Amino acid sequence: MISAPYLEVAAIVLGVVLLLVESFSVQLNKRVIAYAALLGLAAIFLSTFFVAPTPAMPHAPLWNFYASDALSLFFKRIALATTALVIIMMLDYAPVVCANIAGATPQAGLGEFFSLPLFTCAGLMWMSSAIDFVMIFVSLELVTISFYVLVSFTRRNPLTLEAGVKYLVLSALSTGFLVYGITWIFGVTGETNLYRIAEAFTRPELESTGALLGAVLIIISLGFKIAAVPFHIWVPDVYQGAPTPVTAFLSVGSKAAGFVVLVRVLQPLLMLPNVRALLVALAVLTLLYGNLAALPQSNLKRLLAYSSIAHSGYLLIAVVALSGRALAFYLVAYLLMTLLSFAVLVLVERHGGCELENFSGLSRRSPFLAFAMLIAMASLAGVPFTAGFLGKFLVFDAAVAAHQYTLVAIGIITVAAGFYYYFKVVRAMYWETSSSGEMIFISPLTRMAIIAMIFGIFFFGVYPQPLFNALR
Repeated sequence: MISAPYLEVAAIVLGVVLLLVESFSVQLNKRVIAYAALLGLAAIFLSTFFVAPTPAMPHAPLWNFYASDALSLFFKRIALATTALVIIMMLDYAPVVCANIAGATPQAGLGEFFSLPLFTCAGLMWMSSAIDFVMIFVSLELVTISFYVLVSFTRRNPLTLEAGVKYLVLSALSTGFLVYGITWIFGVTGETNLYRIAEAFTRPELESTGALLGAVLIIISLGFKIAAVPFHIWVPDVYQGAPTPVTAFLSVGSKAAGFVVLVRVLQPLLMLPNVRALLVALAVLTLLYGNLAALPQSNLKRLLAYSSIAHSGYLLIAVVALSGRALAFYLVAYLLMTLLSFAVLVLVERHGGCELENFSGLSRRSPFLAFAMLIAMASLAGVPFTAGFLGKFLVFDAAVAAHQYTLVAIGIITVAAGFYYYFKVVRAMYWETSSSGEMIFISPLTRMAIIAMIFGIFFFGVYPQPLFNALR
């Protein structure tokens, strides 16, 4: 059996090695870096099945910051799969990167573009195992610093530079909230380990006001990371300006890690008064704003940005209902349908842009891509027999079991709004005509990835048991 911390070490070592190879091999085709990264990620992913889940040991001298339980292994696999699919998108996006970077060679910047996601992946994996606020902070900063570079990577694009500055400033602000919240919790309990904090919260002499202030500050910080309203202000502009594969990575990987940290942090924090009421308010605001703001959007990246906010609302319902199973399944469904939509968007963007009009007549230019986007939009909307539908059903079922009927009612209403803006894309592809008759080339690797995601959407939509077994 393999020790769980070696998985993150392997990802870091792989990233460092690929950066060194890229730096000292001037004549090397930079796409080789991406293929090597994919092989390495596949090997690490397979290795996760040889790690025996072990419970957290909060009183152990060495491992009081790291857990390798079933939940952490599950989210490590999500991080690895997401990173691999994003690198495949980056291969298709490589010409855009080269055109927007002033370099001495035609492939300048590609090696770093393919390598940096590995460090982000390592940070996401550490976040899934972090059971100590110090570890949470360090892993979160590793992820965030990597995204600082990736978001502003195509620096000749003014929208990208604007997105990079906004992400930098607001991420730094959210980090400040996190550190200040940790300070208050530590000042009240004298602990940074989540399990020991939970024990400290049971003491009758606890200063509950200071602990509650720390809890609110931490939830505000994590609200930035998961794009919950009213901490979502960075999402539309950053999603639109960032390179499209990076937008996909932000939308899926960062959100999954943010939610697993939120779940772990809430185990002690829910012992404080009014924390659950705060989460209910965040869920209601996020559901309403995300879905209503998406209705008038004509740029698909902005539409998917507001869609990401809306799906954070559904995930918050699972958090409020304390249903880890519903949360985990919905995150997998969200991974598949969101990455599928971005995989199609990357290819269409290279042949026009990200506006809805660029998808007009796509069914005639590329029937395969149009069908893939149709499946992605149907699953995001919640059409039956897709993973998106079953994910929403599990979330609402958990909310009913927890007697959160208001969240269920608002969730059902906003699902109806989602059908409108998702099927605007379908209407453009199948009912509208386009002046462009240019066919879209799809590489074999991208075609295989798209087929795999379509299969996953239908497979888990009718047979979710393998995912439930992985959480045991």
